[in-house]
Amino acid sequence: MKEKPILIVVGSQSDEERVVGAFKALDEAGVGYDFVVSSAHRDPDKTAQIAKGAEQDGYKVIIAGAGLAAALPGAVAANTKLPVIGLPLDVGPLRGVDALYAITQLPPGCPVGSVGIGNAKNAALLALRILQAG
Repeated sequence: MKEKPILIVVGSQSDEERVVGAFKALDEAGVGYDFVVSSAHRDPDKTAQIAKGAEQDGYKVIIAGAGLAAALPGAVAANTKLPVIGLPLDVGPLRGVDALYAITQLPPGCPVGSVGIGNAKNAALLALRILQAG
């Protein structure tokens, strides 16, 4: 298994503080991960390249954290066959409710799992369970 089998991607550097719970849970479990910032809106080509290359790069699961319109998890899932866990971030006037709806209401053919708003720890724990099952 890859030394860092989990990829965590968010759309903005300011989102890093919102995924610290995932970092802590994975560090505690002794499972490596990489963290990348790439916006589905501001840099869609880079985001697609990251997703398309993730499996070849040895990742097994992707956690995609996004707020507001939450396009990132769907954009990632559209470009990979790996499991994608959507992490709705608690930002904006609706405090993540819009992100939760966006992630859970993706169209058929673009599967993305979701955890609760702001629950980065659960995203990491779910990724660990997916790794154990595979």
